[in-house]
This record gives sequence, C-alpha cells and structure tokens, in this order.
Amino acid sequence: MVNPKVDIVLLGALFVCTALVVHALDNGLAHRPPMGWMSWERYRCITDCSKYPDECISEALFKRMADLMVSEGYRDAGYEYVNIDDCWMADERDEDGVLQPNKERFPNGIKHLADYIHERGLKFGIYQDIGTKTCAGYPGMVGYFKLDAETFADWGVDFIKIDGCYADVELMVNDYIKFGEYMNRTGRPILYSCSWPAYQEYDGIIPDYDQLKETCNMWRNWGDIEDSHQSVVEITKYFSDHQNRIVPHHGPGHWNDPDTLILGNYGLSYDQSKSQLAVWTVMGAPLLISNDLAKVRPEIKELLLNKAIIRVNQDPLGIQGRLVKTVNKIEIWKRPIMPRVGHELTQAIAFVSRRADGAPYPLRVKLQEDVGLSNSTNIKGYKVYDLFDAKAVPLLVRAGSTFETRINPTGANLYRFVPQFGTNFISF
Repeated sequence: MVNPKVDIVLLGALFVCTALVVHALDNGLAHRPPMGWMSWERYRCITDCSKYPDECISEALFKRMADLMVSEGYRDAGYEYVNIDDCWMADERDEDGVLQPNKERFPNGIKHLADYIHERGLKFGIYQDIGTKTCAGYPGMVGYFKLDAETFADWGVDFIKIDGCYADVELMVNDYIKFGEYMNRTGRPILYSCSWPAYQEYDGIIPDYDQLKETCNMWRNWGDIEDSHQSVVEITKYFSDHQNRIVPHHGPGHWNDPDTLILGNYGLSYDQSKSQLAVWTVMGAPLLISNDLAKVRPEIKELLLNKAIIRVNQDPLGIQGRLVKTVNKIEIWKRPIMPRVGHELTQAIAFVSRRADGAPYPLRVKLQEDVGLSNSTNIKGYKVYDLFDAKAVPLLVRAGSTFETRINPTGANLYRFVPQFGTNFISF
C-alpha cells in the first residue's frame, strides 16, 4: 500500500548520490493492463491466525484465493496475478541477509507458494518497500537491492510491488531505478509496479513520467483506496484533475494505476460497483481485485467477469480515457478503442452519476458538442452497445444527433459506440 503520511526516515547518509544511467525496462510485460487479485485493501495486515484463521496474511489465504480464481472463472476471464501485499515477512532477515517469510503463517516458504500458484495457471506477485521498512514495519530494501532482486527471481516471482514508506522522497527515484536494473539482470521477467509518484505528489513534486515509463510497468499515482464510494470518487477526481499531464504517459507496458477494485467488499452498493468498474475500464486501469472471492455476491461477480467490459479494459491501443464534460453532476468519460471503422475508432463512453437523487436521472446529450464524437461526413451514425446489459438490443444513433440515457444515483452506464456507414439511424 501507499502511506504518504508516514514519517519519512532521512537516509542521506546511507546513499552515495551518483548519477544513474536510465535504461528502458524492456521486459516484454504488461502489454495490456494487468489483471489479478491483491490482498491489501481487503485483508490489510491481519496477522492473528488464531483469531482470524480465514483472513490472516498466510499461505492458506493465498492458496485459497488461487483456487477460487480458477474455480470461480476469474483466471479464464483474464485475471492472472495472485499478489501478496505487506505483512508476509518475518521480523528480521536471516544471517545472510535474505528475506524470510513468517514461519508460522508461511510454513512451506514463498517458493512453495509460488509453485502452487503457477501449477494452477496463475502468476505470483509479492511486495517490498524501497525504504528501511515496509509501511507495516517489516524489513525494507535499503542495502539489499541486489540480494532481494535475486531472491525474488529464485522464488519464481512474476509481479513485484515496491512501496515507498520510510524512504527519502529525494532519493527514492534513483533507488527504484537501481532495483529495476538489478531485477532485469536476474533474467526473470518480473512485472514492476512502482509507488514513487504517489509519494512525490503528496509532497508537491510532479513526477518525471518519462523516467517512470523507462523504469516501471505500472505505478500508483495517488493514495490508497479505501472501502467506500467516497474514496473511489476522490481517486477518480485526482485522475480527472490531472488528466492532461498523466494521460499521455499511459499505454502498453506502462500504466497509470488508480489502485484496486473494491467490488465485492462492504463499502459499495451495486450501482456504485458499476461506477468504479466503468471508470476504471474507461481509464484503461489495471484491474486488480481486492476482496474475499468466496463471498462475492452473484451480481457483483457478474460485473467482474463481464466479457464485454474486460474487452474494453484490455483494448490493445491502451489509450487512457478522459473526463470530457460534466452535465448536471453527470460525468461523461470517453476512451478511443478498437475496432477502427474507416478512419474512425470505436469509443467507450461512461456516464457516471455524482448525484444522490431518489430516482434515476435522465440525461440528454449532444453527441458532438457534449460527448466529443465525430461529426465526419463519412460517418452516418453509431451502433451503441450497453456493456452492462448483454441482452439489450443495440441502438443505431445518427451522427451529430443526441443521445439519451438514465443513470441511477451514484451509479454509471457504460456503452460502446461503434462508427457506422449505413442508414436507418435514430435520434432521441
């Protein structure tokens, strides 16, 4: 997780400030937004397995989630990573400096767990921190970058999230780069998730996104998501407020990350679950679920496994969508996606309600002026698919006309507008 408010430990005496040559990560990974499951938001740092046997950070938890990823259809839908977050370690490294898991909670070691996950056709992710300690106080990486990279490769790690607690914000970028270089030298392709933008942003520093793209496959831009609709709205606002400077740096191999999907937990209604999923999909964000997969309600599971929505999220162009307009507290988000029809791309469009009316709100918008759809003379109209309702009959809407939809309070509607060149179009 990211905890930008943690007390920063000054590490200047521990580092030699030398200029580093920046090389592209070039690990061939994350051509599409990564999909998987991650422990932090739901399970935090629960370590008392006597009191909470089904929730503690343990070998048993991650094996159970891996099994559920397979049996419940998540793996086949594209969710491939099973990621440990903080609190998996022993309190100290061994006598050779090698990281150790907590022996009571991970009795067979991390390599055994990675093998178990790999045997189920999944990939394995783990967590460390670039500072002296992790956010929860376990051993950090300072002084052990090379050793930790080699250890993770030996264990069969496929995804590594490096946090930034207890690190000097002025020095951490060079250290993230340094660790990435050591990781590349192991020869094992490991997806690299960085956190330095979140820490810099909280300190008023604008991150160097060109440097990020050369170093990391994905990065957390802002603070941790919490189990509430308010948290989702706040993170979404950060992304819309700063979209002009962060959208251009998002794409295949290097992704802005607004944090995990919290669908299936306690804090979101069904409509609010649709809202988070719609915005994350239009942004082309990584889809890392953090919930108890055994307790996800059927209607929420249907959202998470929605093939049409996953297809949009995983669009090969990898363009991050933008907030294009807000009309009466309804946000309109738009993202260019495949297929290309003639010279025009298809568009994924989300109508996201920030209203709390007692009834669904009817919205009528002009496709060109309000939504930003093309009014090219070559395009006769759009075939509109409701991505939350696979049974809905697609609409044919004339280019340059209007479109009407009705959005539930705090909910969202998500559509795919495919350019057409035929006739028989309608206007609302």
